Order: sequence, then C-alpha cells, then structure tokens
Amino acid sequence: MSKTDWITQEIETLKSQGLYNRIRTIGSPQGAWLIVDGKKALNFCSNNYLGLANHPKLVAAAKKAVDEMGVGPGAVRTIAGTTTLHLELEKRLAAFKGVEAAITFQSGFQANTATIPVLVGKEDVIFSDRLNHASIIDGCRLSGGKIIPYEHCDVASLEAVIKENQGQFRRAIIITDGVFSMDGDVAPLDKIYEVAKKYDIRLMVDDAHGEGVLGKGGRGIVDHFHLHGKVDVEIGTMSKAFGVVGGVVAGNATIIEWLRLRGRPFLFSSAVTPPDAAACLAAIDLLESSTELVDRLWDNAKYFKTEMKKLGFDTGVSTTPITPVMLGEAPLAQQFSRDMFEAGVFAMALGYPTVPQGKARIRVMISAAHAKDDLDKGLEAFAKVGKKLGVIK
Repeated sequence: MSKTDWITQEIETLKSQGLYNRIRTIGSPQGAWLIVDGKKALNFCSNNYLGLANHPKLVAAAKKAVDEMGVGPGAVRTIAGTTTLHLELEKRLAAFKGVEAAITFQSGFQANTATIPVLVGKEDVIFSDRLNHASIIDGCRLSGGKIIPYEHCDVASLEAVIKENQGQFRRAIIITDGVFSMDGDVAPLDKIYEVAKKYDIRLMVDDAHGEGVLGKGGRGIVDHFHLHGKVDVEIGTMSKAFGVVGGVVAGNATIIEWLRLRGRPFLFSSAVTPPDAAACLAAIDLLESSTELVDRLWDNAKYFKTEMKKLGFDTGVSTTPITPVMLGEAPLAQQFSRDMFEAGVFAMALGYPTVPQGKARIRVMISAAHAKDDLDKGLEAFAKVGKKLGVIK
C-alpha cells in the first residue's frame, strides 16, 4: 500500500461529494472580461473591486519602480529589504486610514498571522466572530491563546461570553472581520466597540473587503462607522480593491513598533517587491483624488442585486458589492458554475470548507470595471441557467 493512498482516497471522496475544486487558468490581465482556460468570459470572480489591477497608472508606477529599483527585494525588511518605497507606502497608508502608524506585509493572511501572536499569549483570551476568515483563525491558533467564539455579528452573544469568562484571563482581545467575504454582510463595529470599551478590551478588525469599498473614498469600515482612534488594530490587504498584493496593519503606533520587532513574517520573509509597493502608492493616489470608482462600484452592485432579486435568486444577507447566490448543495453549485461558464460567464462555485455545508453558492464579485452592458449579460446568463437547473421559475 502506497504512503499516499489515503490522500488519493480523500481526493476521490471530495470528487464524489462535489467538493473537488478544479482550478481554472487566467490568460489575460484582470478586468471585466478575462481569458479563462483559453475562452473569453465575463469576470464575476475577482476581488478587483475598483478595476485597479490593470489600471494604466498602476502599471506605469510598477514599470518605473522596476527600472529604478529592480524586481526583487533581496532580503527581509530588517536586514536589507526596506526601501524608500516601503517607508513611503506605510506613511501614506497611515494617512489614508487616519491612524498613528502602519506596517506592510507580504499579504493580508501574513498580516493576521503576524499580528495576533504578538498581541496574545497562552494566558490570554480571544473573542472571535464564529465566521471570521481562515487567516484570523490560524493567527489565533498560532498565538496559543484561548479562543472563545461568539455568534456571528451578535453583540449580545459577544457580551455574554465576555461576562462568562471575566477574571479567567490575563488580557483579552475582540477580533472580527469588517466585511465577511462569503456573505457580504458588515460587522456592527460601532456596537462591538461599545462592548470593547465597556470591558476595557482591545479591538481588532480585518478590513480586507472594506478597504476601497466602505467609508469615504474607500477608507474602510473604521471611517464608515466614524471610529477613528477607537479601534486598536486594523488589518488590511492591497490584493483586493487596491489591485496589487500585500497586507497592512494600521493603528496604534506602539503596536506597530512591536510588530516591527516581533512580527514573524516581517522578520523571516522577504519584503514586498518594489513594483508592488509602487503600484500600491499609485492606488492610494487614485483613491485620494476622487470617489468616482467607489461610487461606480456601489452603483453597479445595487443594480445587479436588485435585478437578481427580481429574477427570484436568493442573495443572502449581503449589504456590500459581494453578492452570494445561495444554492445549497455543492454539486448543484458546481453544475451551475459549469453551465455559467458555457454561457460565457466566469462565476466559480464555493462549497465546504470555504462555506458551511449546505450553504454552497456562486459568489459574484461586482467591480467598478463592469459596464451596465456587462451586468446585463451576466443577468441574462443567470436567468437562463437558473431556469434550466430549477433554481428559479
């Protein structure tokens, strides 16, 4: 018997349950339309909220940085990897977010796994929303702290578990996603802050899907709820609305300094590349100069959601441009995705463990890059496939 037979069996089980993920290949820049597996398709999958991933100003900034600074960083930030671009980016991100300081990482995932373990130890407790992102969950596990979940976006549940565990820990922190990536709902951060203030507990929010989407000109969930100076730590990413790649931690200057000294991905993984840092700076320039792209994103989202509901689709509890099309079982969602692709629309199915069992869906990611005609083409395909598979009448 082979040492990998058990893996083969597990893979076959996933296939039989409709949970095997067949990854498609992109052969073009990100945008409203893509070349997917050699075929032109309408893009309803990417987190490219503002259409910046192929924006001429970001491309030009990246090319200029390559000419001036080269391609790779060559080292970790603490040895020889910190460039003038990194420092400028962190300064600009702090100003954009309205915080004391910011530090950048290689990804949003790295930002979470760097931050939580330096703030939490074995004698501490983490109050974590039950639907928090995998990177938060992994960061919590790495910290060694006691993880106590509270019911999703339920402030009463949060306060109840805090009361139940008072006096049983050294320090505590509340951690929540800002916008939940699978459902598109927004954490009630204003109410969560009141609980954090009442019990003198630190508050951390992962704003990965809020930056470039919520708040004035896309400044995020803290701006959206007017909580500047009240949230201890904001985690973010430059791989979604910013259109590039990388993570950021913004907030209290002392916490940011501690991360420079103890954040393991900062200490032990090479820095973000010069062209990435330069492109992120160009994205900030665009966001600070106009709200046009953010406004267009929301206009597109409202139009698409309204029309999907008219067709009879269940779009869940989303209040953001993330539009889950709830289908239930994974095999149906995968068949729906395949039929959509045949109709010229790239819309991937999401099933367990990305979402709970029985909650499989197509998650449509609306972008400012979509024209109304693009959205209408997508709606036409959803209507056709939905009727064919008996999802709508």
